[in-house]
Amino acid sequence: MPIEFTHVPGKTQDASFFYDFVETATKLSLIEDAGFRKIVVDDSAGLLTNMDIAAQTLDRTSSLEVVLTHWAGVVEPTVAARQLAALGSKSGGRLSLRMLSEPLSDDDAEARPVGHTVVWQRIDEYLVLLKRLWSNDRPFDHEGAFYSVKGGYVPRKGAHGVSIRMGGQSGTALKVVGRHADVFELTAGSLDEVGQLMQRVRSAAAEHGRAGKVRFALPVRICSEGKAAATDHKAIEVSGPPGQIALSLLPYAALGVNEFMIAGIDRSREIAAVGRETATLLTNTLARREAEVAQPEAFVSRAVPEVRAAG
Repeated sequence: MPIEFTHVPGKTQDASFFYDFVETATKLSLIEDAGFRKIVVDDSAGLLTNMDIAAQTLDRTSSLEVVLTHWAGVVEPTVAARQLAALGSKSGGRLSLRMLSEPLSDDDAEARPVGHTVVWQRIDEYLVLLKRLWSNDRPFDHEGAFYSVKGGYVPRKGAHGVSIRMGGQSGTALKVVGRHADVFELTAGSLDEVGQLMQRVRSAAAEHGRAGKVRFALPVRICSEGKAAATDHKAIEVSGPPGQIALSLLPYAALGVNEFMIAGIDRSREIAAVGRETATLLTNTLARREAEVAQPEAFVSRAVPEVRAAG
C-alpha cells in the first residue's frame, strides 16, 4: 500500500508561506524533490487568492499535487466549476478540492436558521452541482434549497477530474462525506478512535456503493523537541529523529491511513529529512511487514533453520 506525504505550510502573523512567490518557488522545488506528493493551499486571504496561488504552484512544479482549500458560498457553483475545471485541465490531474464546512453568511442567516445540518445540506447541494457541471454534456437547470442554476454548463472540462477531500465527525457530516469524498481527512485521536472514525466513514460510503473508494489522510504535526505543542492544530503530534517519527506513524499506516498531512516543518533541512528519510523508512517498514503477512511460509522457512541450529 503506497503511503503519501503531504506538506501543510505553516501560518505566521508576519506573512504566509506564499507571500513571496520567488522564495516560495524555491521551497516548492525542495518539497517536490524531497518526495512529498501534495501541498495544501490554504491562504488566509481567501478562496480567490487560493485559486491564484494554486495556478502559480502548478506552473512551478511538475509532479506536486495541489490540495486547494475551498468552501461553499463564496462564489456561485457555476463560476467555481468553470475555474476549477480550468485549473484541473491545467494541472494534468494534479488538483484536488479540500471542502471545509464554513458557516453560512449573515445574509443567509436572515433568510433561514443557520445550524450544523443546514451548513452540510448546502455543501451537499454545492458538490452535487459541481460534479454535474463537470460531467454534463448539455446545459441544465437546477432549483434547489440554496442554489438556482439556469442553463448550467462548463464547455471546457479537461480530461482529468478533480478529487474531493472532506472531513467531519457528526452523523450529518458523514452522510455527505460518504456520498462525495474521495479522501477523508481524519481528526486527532487515539489509535482506537481513529480506527472507529475510519469505520464510520466506510459505513457511510457503503450506502452509496463507495466503501472501498475512500482513502484516509491523517494530519500530523512534527514538533521540535522541547518546543511547546500547538494548541490550535487538531493533529497527531510527534517528535524525534526521522526513524522515531516513522515508528510513531507506522501503527496508523497499518490501520489503513494512506496519507500523512505533515505540518510544523518549514525549514529546508526539516523538509528534506521528513520527505526523504521518514517517508522512506515508513514505506519500507510497512512493505516488509505486508510481505511477511502475505508469505508466511517463506517467513517460517527462514526462521525454522535458525531455531534448529540454536538447539
